Amino acid sequence: MAAEQHHQLLSRACVQSWLALVAGLLLGAPGHAAPSVPTYDRLPRKVLIGTVVGGVPIYSRPLEERLQRIDAIVGEMSEKARSQFPGKRLDLVVIPEYFVARPGEQLLQKVVRLGEVEPSLSACARKYACYLVAPMLLREEGEPQRLSNAAFLFDRTGRVAGIYRKVHPVAGHGSEVLEGGLTPGHEFPVFDCDFGKLGIQICFDMMYSDGWRALAEKGAEIVALPSASSETIRPSMYALQNGYYIVSATPWHHAAVFSPIGTIEAQATREGEVLVHQVDLSYEVLHWDQDLDEGAAVTRRFGDKAGYLYYQDQDIGIYWSNDPTRTIGQMMATFGVLPVNLEVERLRGVQDGQRGAPIK
Repeated sequence: MAAEQHHQLLSRACVQSWLALVAGLLLGAPGHAAPSVPTYDRLPRKVLIGTVVGGVPIYSRPLEERLQRIDAIVGEMSEKARSQFPGKRLDLVVIPEYFVARPGEQLLQKVVRLGEVEPSLSACARKYACYLVAPMLLREEGEPQRLSNAAFLFDRTGRVAGIYRKVHPVAGHGSEVLEGGLTPGHEFPVFDCDFGKLGIQICFDMMYSDGWRALAEKGAEIVALPSASSETIRPSMYALQNGYYIVSATPWHHAAVFSPIGTIEAQATREGEVLVHQVDLSYEVLHWDQDLDEGAAVTRRFGDKAGYLYYQDQDIGIYWSNDPTRTIGQMMATFGVLPVNLEVERLRGVQDGQRGAPIK
């Protein structure tokens, strides 16, 4: 190994160790998760994600027809996965907000009990062997009466693997009635899936940062966002701030996969359109560097064993390994570059050193 390359590898390790120490001190407080292995130091983890622009007309249709539509949507995604990604299976599907409900003017007309819909949703997840995020207007069991805007996570076997209840439902101007009479949720769970850690937020949760931050602190790697809104600015912001992928599903205009650098990595824009997109949860984010040649140098050195998306107008790229025996961190270290977060902190140290003290 050349002396300069050896120096760069040591620098990378030293900065990473220092950040891990600081993170351990900061995150050691109650309610914070311990720092995990950085994404770029983990072997490739490819995940096939499906989402859909569900269409407005479905919301006037009977419950049974909506359940059939979900099966058709996931079936179409499964076919796309097979044709576009041979040998890979669909991992995660996100359905738009309010999809599992009855038509009606009043909330009590719309709500469903889990027992009414679980057999169909469970069979769908099991049939296509994927994780399914199914949002519903839920009438909770027991008394007193409680109604929730909930998203159920079904695993590949059809078992209910988790439930998220919308923490921030909306009310009309001047009203204190939340979405017709819903009770807000009170927690932000993260679910362990076989592909990684999944969080969920629903629509108006976008207006509040607490849930997005809590999911990051608990280690979420993907956040599902079933929504009635096709907004893109806030999901982009939260993806960038928290360093995870977000996948939205909406009834109209737009459904997308947002990358950890805040870009829309893939999108569907037509009503009824389904999207299947692959991400790798073991990625490295790098700022512009002359030696990388906007990613072309990575292809010259590693061929198809590495992949990337470089955004020239943003001077940044996201890189991943296609080699099951080698991490993207190991690959990129051969260029002597640091992940953007480590480079920022390295330079902060240089700046503070030359100033004589950190900025207060």
